[in-house]
Amino acid sequence: MRVLVTGHRGYIGAVLTSVLRHARYEVVGLDCDFYRGCDFGRMQEDIDSFDTDIRQIEFTELLSFDAVIHLAGLSEHEVADLGPDLSREINLDATIRLAECCRQANVSRFIFASSCAVYGNGGESLLSELDIPAPLSTYAEQKLAAEQALRRLADGQFVPVFMRNATVFGVSPRLRVDTVVNDFVGAAHCYGRVEVQTAGRAWRPLIHVEDVARAYAAMLTAPDNRVSCEPFNVAATGENYRVIDIADAVVDQFARSTRTTSPTVFDRRSYRVSGEKLATLIPGAQPRWTLQQGVRQLRAGMESAGFTPSDWRCDRFRRRLHLRHEMEHGLLDESLRRTEGAFA
Repeated sequence: MRVLVTGHRGYIGAVLTSVLRHARYEVVGLDCDFYRGCDFGRMQEDIDSFDTDIRQIEFTELLSFDAVIHLAGLSEHEVADLGPDLSREINLDATIRLAECCRQANVSRFIFASSCAVYGNGGESLLSELDIPAPLSTYAEQKLAAEQALRRLADGQFVPVFMRNATVFGVSPRLRVDTVVNDFVGAAHCYGRVEVQTAGRAWRPLIHVEDVARAYAAMLTAPDNRVSCEPFNVAATGENYRVIDIADAVVDQFARSTRTTSPTVFDRRSYRVSGEKLATLIPGAQPRWTLQQGVRQLRAGMESAGFTPSDWRCDRFRRRLHLRHEMEHGLLDESLRRTEGAFA
């Protein structure tokens, strides 16, 4: 099977391409590489790829593919920074256009990276895919709108699948430290303290980046009648934590480290999700990693890499800061397209 992975040089994509190649898929990437040079480990440089913006792909370039895994897009932090118009162009409009090109090119399987953020605030309830989403952010609204648009494009030949990722953690060649677990581990490693910026009472479902990659790989061969137009929580039911409990789990792995909170600041988003549908219906997608195992992996990776306080603070591993840096230095224009100076 020949598979196109958009965003293959990103945090999840850098792990997913390795998993797919190990499973003997023919993998091609598509990435304009906003985060080039932001490496934590060795990237696979021998993958054939389209070094282009997802907004510019044409259906003729998709004619040879059996499936597309669509990861490319702006993160929640970046959407908050850049505003709804630009994020809609990239996260929603470009997704719909890509799917339309796939239909035109007879690409049958379209796996879309959505988010559990679409649930908004579910309180203490354990949410399944049958629960009605109630997104609270522009990012989550656009993810849900993309799901709805893709559902309208489905037919007997075009099979979209919606993978609602939980909060991802763990080591990747393109590490991010602007996700909660990775951020807390970096802080504990560098400073011996974790500062929770809220009261820490909000719930977050967690999933290791390797478990995400295996779930997407397993979805490629799932029967159409099981997955067409279906949302799947990419999560482990037993890995739902309050943010304060995540901080405590990190502190437990670092001797003499401490944890503080901001008791008067509350996060509106809070959701616990069930991952039973994915684990039950899709063989090979059962999550393997726990939070504690992931914290130990991150700690070992940071120790081995000589990860420093300046690494934790800088834009190299923080997506929003990096895009801002690229724009301020004239390497990206206001529409997030590469300028001539970027190639000088």
